[in-house]
Amino acid sequence: MWRSRSFADGWIAVVSCLLLGGQAAKAGDLSHCCADIDARIAELEAETIRKGGSKVGVALYGHVNQAIMAWDDGYERNAYFVTNDASRTRIGLRGKSELSSDLSAVFQIELGIRSANSKRSDQVEIRSGMDLRRAWWGASSKTLGTVQIGRVVSSLEEITEANLADTRRSGKYSDVEDSGLGLRLRSKTSPALSEVAWRRLLKHTGNQPGEGDAQNGLRYITPTVAGFFASVAWGADDMWDASIEYLGEVSDFKVEGRIGYGQSTDSGDGPSVECVATNIAAAPNDAECEMLGGSLSIMHLPTGLYGNAAGGWFEDHNVKYAPVFAGIEPESESTFFAVEGGIQRQWLGIGPTTLFGQFYRMNGGANARITVPAGDAINSIGADAGIASSSVAAWTAGLTQDIVDAHTKLYVFYRRYNADVTLAASGQEQASEPLEDLDIVMSGAIIRF
Repeated sequence: MWRSRSFADGWIAVVSCLLLGGQAAKAGDLSHCCADIDARIAELEAETIRKGGSKVGVALYGHVNQAIMAWDDGYERNAYFVTNDASRTRIGLRGKSELSSDLSAVFQIELGIRSANSKRSDQVEIRSGMDLRRAWWGASSKTLGTVQIGRVVSSLEEITEANLADTRRSGKYSDVEDSGLGLRLRSKTSPALSEVAWRRLLKHTGNQPGEGDAQNGLRYITPTVAGFFASVAWGADDMWDASIEYLGEVSDFKVEGRIGYGQSTDSGDGPSVECVATNIAAAPNDAECEMLGGSLSIMHLPTGLYGNAAGGWFEDHNVKYAPVFAGIEPESESTFFAVEGGIQRQWLGIGPTTLFGQFYRMNGGANARITVPAGDAINSIGADAGIASSSVAAWTAGLTQDIVDAHTKLYVFYRRYNADVTLAASGQEQASEPLEDLDIVMSGAIIRF
């Protein structure tokens, strides 16, 4: 719903009504007063701000996504009350000012809120906080497309997450770090915790190869034609990416497809395409990496059967120059693939029920941005080491239940992770100490407004 300054006016009117109602002799007077106020609030909410002959509208939106996350790292079991970072709690504003029948000025501001972060909290510390997810302004034309400037969604963000069943808001099949991978690795040979978190095995950042993120920059999005649209983004110092996406129906099937490519020479933590080897003295530049990602989701509408698939590739051209990998040939490429299958049906009459299963596997290359200390629980070499390669696999089974009238989604899922790590130091590569598996059970709800 579009709201304006009338939101504040409505509250003033309510307070006035209550004050006057307290002096009323008859309950009927108060009822009549409040009925008038309800009508006035509805009128004000429907009103559009008029300024300089143009129309301006602002919409408030968001959702709350809280859950219980139980975990077992092979040595310790516990449960946390968390914000599910698969689609974290958020609140935002969208604005639109009509400049003509074809052209509008637009903006978006969105804050993420984490009471306890499901992807950054570990066995020792619960982490919480807020983050600025979106803050941009731009122009939108029905015939020419949209330009956004500020903290924007890059072309590669969610490129590997096509999902017509919308299970991504509970447990993503292709971006698994959100579900407990802030927890630290545990060795089978020692009860001590490693300094390395599970998520650092996923291209260091936690994003799978091919997946981007929001960044400060500029994005252009074409108009949609026959279900297709394209976008290109540039930002940070210096990164760009581009994508093509499709959403439509073919016979009895609904189809969603995405593919994108990006490059970066930015050595900071801000770009959508984040390199794993930066500011290395022997390298020809501060950073140089590239990646490709895509995903496909198909649902058979008569039966509700569906399938999702995603994959990605990433290469860092400077990781070979890192001193920790001297004397060896570190793997510069990382890849992943993920699949999900399930069924979505209206069984209970309150909204769609979705049963699903998922599999994910990532084969990671060398990472020069993290050091495994000599005395770390997973360090088998006995000297400060880098991660020469890693692999992470995950199996998931879950259920979601929508309650349409309440704008609510209930969910529960179980996920098991396992991993292997190869370390490098002093010109040698060696498998880390064997690692315990990680089991996660998460159950919660999303309420949208």
